[in-house]
Amino acid sequence: MFSGLIDLPWWGYIVVALGMTHVTIASVTIYLHRHQAHRALELHPIPSHFFRFWLWLTTGMVTKEWAAIHRKHHAKCETEEDPHSPQTRGLSKVLWEGAELYRAEAKNQETLDRYGHGTPDDWLEKNVYERNWLGITFMAVIDLILFGPIGLTIWAVQMAWIPFWAAGVINGIGHFWGYRNYNCSDAATNLVPWGILIGGEELHNNHHAFATSAKLSSKWYEFDIGWMYIRILQMLGMAKPKKTIPTPKFVLARSVPDSDMLQAIITHRYDVMTRYLRSLKATYQEEIEQLRVKHASTFTLKSGEMRRLILADKLEAEEAAQRQAALERSERLATLENMREELNALWARSTASKDQLLAQLRDWLERAERSGIIQLQEFAQRLRCYAA
Repeated sequence: MFSGLIDLPWWGYIVVALGMTHVTIASVTIYLHRHQAHRALELHPIPSHFFRFWLWLTTGMVTKEWAAIHRKHHAKCETEEDPHSPQTRGLSKVLWEGAELYRAEAKNQETLDRYGHGTPDDWLEKNVYERNWLGITFMAVIDLILFGPIGLTIWAVQMAWIPFWAAGVINGIGHFWGYRNYNCSDAATNLVPWGILIGGEELHNNHHAFATSAKLSSKWYEFDIGWMYIRILQMLGMAKPKKTIPTPKFVLARSVPDSDMLQAIITHRYDVMTRYLRSLKATYQEEIEQLRVKHASTFTLKSGEMRRLILADKLEAEEAAQRQAALERSERLATLENMREELNALWARSTASKDQLLAQLRDWLERAERSGIIQLQEFAQRLRCYAA
């Protein structure tokens, strides 16, 4: 019986399977995700063509389809139009049927036309790579010739790796469970602080906060192996990152806000909002507890649930009514929320001029410092220290 051209111990086949799937993960995160979908880096033709070829062999994914679906995910995140949000479709559906959701959206020509611009459209793409069945069949033959019958097991692992880890785990659990560095408008989370198994995609909250960053890690304790590979390619002259997550810079507090301070606050808006909630966490908690004690018959939710209700951006009609009732009964809580919403509006008002935004910032700081809420006053002082 033919046993393949390469004979390995049992653990050798596991190493080969893990090594090949890791190359696939690297190809997805570097080429499809950061290079094609978000244009976060430039790639030399050599690694670019290698990644296209390898993905054709191991996934059968078409670049235009993947980039278009991912861009639509960002544009319509956590809405009914999001191709794979666990917030609207349920965690189980996305986790176990993520590949089916991908294939269904790939048939939507409107998605491809609207979001698939700028992807490869050369002879190879049209005549080779778009014939995805051909690549994965070729890979099965290669595995069979190299490793014999066990090669088909290796091939099966290769075929299941991306559908489960990328389409299932990242798109599902990465929008449902984990920690958040940035208070962005969607539900994206960081699964773990070390992005190794899935090429750095584990740092999903960081990515959604700064989608065009070629580097997905932002804290000193986070590690993005995909970024390590990009840096190696950069040293070889084969990659050029365009953007990375900006690091806040602080100077002495300005007495009069200027345009540089405004620009710094807008640039670091997620950091600003995260610091706002962290700085005022104790104040929120204190006000919520007092509200629950004074109006126990009206507000029966636990403290954590009440805090989620107050801070949530999207609520059902009944929950929204509860939130409004809570704010009407607590002046300090209403102040905190009004100030949070107004601060967030600084970068949401795209039609406002720089002078108008600067006037709004000055007014916000003055009212925060007159609020009588110590933590809010301290945060306003910290806001004066942001620098471009």
